[in-house]
Amino acid sequence: MGAADFMPEPILSEPIRQRVVALAAAVLTALPNDEMPVALRKVAKFAPNRRARLGGAAIAAQLTADSVFRQRISGRVLADAGELGSAVLGGMAPAAADPIEVAALAYLARPAGWRELLDAAGQAVAAEAESTAVAEHIRDAETRAARAEHDRAVARVEADKLRDELARVRDELGQVREEARASGKALRDAQAQLKRANELLSIEKGRAAKGHGDHEAELRRLRSRLADAEAAAGDARQAARDTRAVDEARLWLLLETIGQAAVGLRRELALDPAKVLPGDTVAAAYADMAGAPTATNRAQDADDPARLAQLLALPKAHLVVDGYNVTKRGFAEMSLEQQRNRLVSGMGGVAAQTGAEVTVVFDGAERVHGLPAPPRGVRVLFSRKGETADEVIRRLVRAEPPGRPIVVVSSDREVADGVRRHGAYPMNSESLVRRLTRS
Repeated sequence: MGAADFMPEPILSEPIRQRVVALAAAVLTALPNDEMPVALRKVAKFAPNRRARLGGAAIAAQLTADSVFRQRISGRVLADAGELGSAVLGGMAPAAADPIEVAALAYLARPAGWRELLDAAGQAVAAEAESTAVAEHIRDAETRAARAEHDRAVARVEADKLRDELARVRDELGQVREEARASGKALRDAQAQLKRANELLSIEKGRAAKGHGDHEAELRRLRSRLADAEAAAGDARQAARDTRAVDEARLWLLLETIGQAAVGLRRELALDPAKVLPGDTVAAAYADMAGAPTATNRAQDADDPARLAQLLALPKAHLVVDGYNVTKRGFAEMSLEQQRNRLVSGMGGVAAQTGAEVTVVFDGAERVHGLPAPPRGVRVLFSRKGETADEVIRRLVRAEPPGRPIVVVSSDREVADGVRRHGAYPMNSESLVRRLTRS
């Protein structure tokens, strides 16, 4: 073993190092698995175009540290290189050969004098790089010179344009001076006209002041007449209130008379209590739905529980409730089943307290199973498939005779407008929710 074997590894220039890695990566998969270093087995599985790029550092490190691996690689690389590989193995570098290729083969094969081959290749690469840099500088200088010549030509063209522009500006300046002289004369004429206009304005201001005084006098006269009219209107309102009180007393006497006449007529006709209510005729169409049939004053304050109580106090009132419209405003946090049970049980209390007929209508295209029996006096209906609770409510209202008080509880504006046209009293859902939560 000679002294050269103990010399440190040479530092390869980047082009030579890349070519060494590329040659080794190309023949890496030709090694048997038992000759493949453990550190490179994963790299050997990479695609050929990625092996040198992703595993280059590992390949270079293994070539430096493992001389046996390098010899195995060099044998295959020299065989692939053909005559150039044989020349390098003999310590020769053909003059026409690429110095980087010669240096890479010499680094892998390491024949006698391989370091000199590396040095010569390094010098050739450096000279080529320097030559390339000089050529680049020359091209840059030529480009700058061409650009400077172009800039000078552009500057000459711009100078010609500026001279033409200067001549044009001078002509325009002469025109502006002429216009300024004309404008000065026009200004003097305008100032004279302004002076005359100010004199006329002073005259008109005097006339306006006199007109304003006349207007103020007229305004005072109108205010006096307005006060007299308001006093007369107050007297008229008082007279209207007195007349209304008399009319209300007459209306009360008329209603008392009608009520007593109705009692006498019922006694005279000896009518038995009705066994079938109009709402039952509508409910009969829903007999196959969950819930069983059992047994309103137009609202002024649609969300006032007191107004709802007044309406339910009317004789033979019928209360129709838009079920889910009410529960989703009062018990939205509950499940649908809990909402239904809470509303129906509460309506049982309302029916018991007021004696009114109560019908609760829910949307439900399919049959709802497991419903508890409704309280006495409460009818529970579910709309059929293809039908909404709003339509069922309108059918219930249309089925009632004219004059019977029907109260419909729903915050749906379309429902409220529809039942109002048929003589029912619409109330907001909040009025019923407030009554249920209070009771």
